[in-house]
Amino acid sequence: MTDFVLTPEEREKGLVFAPKFDAAGLLTAVVVDAADGAVLVVAHMNAEALAKTLATGKVHFWSRSRGALWMKGETSGNYLAVETVLTDCDQDALLIRATPAGPTCHTGARACFYREVVAEDGGVVLRCIDT
Repeated sequence: MTDFVLTPEEREKGLVFAPKFDAAGLLTAVVVDAADGAVLVVAHMNAEALAKTLATGKVHFWSRSRGALWMKGETSGNYLAVETVLTDCDQDALLIRATPAGPTCHTGARACFYREVVAEDGGVVLRCIDT
């Protein structure tokens, strides 16, 4: 990771990895199951979380609510083993293909996205889906 100032052309088409963190020092990270592409979790990474993810091969995040670095699975054992890390065109978001060692969500669900938002009878309800 670098502190280079890149032109838009260099950032979008070049081969220099220069993540573009937001004002809070964070990137959005979308983690999908490497086997089937299911979205497992969306969270944030700061520079330290990204560096640890790349160095260890296990996904780390920055918890905005706790103000702390954490490795997914550090208490449950349900680690996310990194297969590939992709960045988007302007390098401000990541897509991580990972192999989960168990349920990804702290609720015990396979993924954090296990409820569908449905408009029903003039209101909105949640329905559990099989992830």
